[in-house]
Amino acid sequence: MSGPYLVFILFLTILFIVIATAKFKLHPFLALIFASYFLAFAAFMPSDKIAGIITQGFGNTLTSIGIVIIAGVIIGTILEKSGAAITMAETVIKFVGEKRPTIAMSIIGYIVSIPVFCDSGFIILSSLNKALAKKTKTSLVAMSIALSTGLYAAHVLVPPTPGPIAVASNLQLNNLLLVILIGLLVAIPAMIAGNIFANKVASKYQANIDESISYEEVLKKYGKLPDAWKSFAPIVVPIILMALGSIAKFPGEPFGEGFFYKLFVFLGTPVNALLIGMFFAFLLLPNLSSETLNSWIVEAIKDSATILIITGAGGSLGNVIKEIGVGDYLGQTLSGLNLGMFLPFIIAAAIKTAQGSSTVSLITTSALMLPLLPSLGFTSDIAKALVVAAIGAGAMTVSHANDSYFWVVSQFGGIDVKTAYKTQTVATLIMGIVAIITVFILSLFLI
Repeated sequence: MSGPYLVFILFLTILFIVIATAKFKLHPFLALIFASYFLAFAAFMPSDKIAGIITQGFGNTLTSIGIVIIAGVIIGTILEKSGAAITMAETVIKFVGEKRPTIAMSIIGYIVSIPVFCDSGFIILSSLNKALAKKTKTSLVAMSIALSTGLYAAHVLVPPTPGPIAVASNLQLNNLLLVILIGLLVAIPAMIAGNIFANKVASKYQANIDESISYEEVLKKYGKLPDAWKSFAPIVVPIILMALGSIAKFPGEPFGEGFFYKLFVFLGTPVNALLIGMFFAFLLLPNLSSETLNSWIVEAIKDSATILIITGAGGSLGNVIKEIGVGDYLGQTLSGLNLGMFLPFIIAAAIKTAQGSSTVSLITTSALMLPLLPSLGFTSDIAKALVVAAIGAGAMTVSHANDSYFWVVSQFGGIDVKTAYKTQTVATLIMGIVAIITVFILSLFLI
């Protein structure tokens, strides 16, 4: 098939995904699988090979990240239900001080959203947010936007949140520590931009819900909270282990070639590191009962199943794109435009804005980008990690009425729809732009 024809059917495939998920509310898994078959048939791929290529893409993706995603979701669920997320919030407030409430909420969101989904994180912390707003006499709208943007920054950029893990897998990047470090770095300016916007713009608006809950009442609701070290350990320990695993592989062999080298390489493998983090999360369980071991864990596994099947379907689409060869033509064409890191950002932002789901945007864009990487010159691990961040920046641009997170923030933050467009939507636009500029600047020095 000619290059222009392949690009045309690829465009139709992406358009189908957007319309199917946004207008007809088709589940992303089905949309991605149907899109994979459509693209394969439209490209006149041999019919006896289509099923094998689609299932191969699905299986290969889950082989690399399936356990990592499940462990990450279990960690997030336990942090949420045990009250550890509130402990982390308390720790940040003590460190930052109650005189800087919006900064405290931004940092709290940034930390909590690393293992916890942003919409769940906002719901968990909404009572604390309202109480702190009342105690410090700060606009609840400003507090809510500070919290929501802090949560959003890490949600699309930093593993073990499943989205960035799926993107790294689709781009065939196994260095998860590098993705975490780049994600943490890029998320900071985005979080700061969201905080400045909250203070300068969102603070001019007032919430339309009762703010009578007190700070003390919020803490009483959770009873005895877990210790700070137990709360942070499930996040911090895996990162430390992955760091030690990477250091062990440095030239010069800092840990030698024997026992310690093998130990740190084993512990620093992402699957092993996240499983160890999961065991640290088990220390947060209030007791070993059917509720905690069955109910909490089963809920986490159900949540992870949705992410797994969508991610696997994205792998199927990516494998079809790779097999039909459209990447070579598209890569050569686009490389002449010198868009660089802005290309994955633009694609992800267009898909995100059109259909609302950051997850669909992350997975679809990464599936599309894999065959383009060589022609764009993004073949090293550091270049791929920056592409992951560029896609994440696009996947937060923008949150509006077709995004479930938009409604979580507006409803739990007491923000009417008109005001939410002026605050949440504009804030996520600014965050996405700041994030991609940060990625671009990093690419100038690191690639």
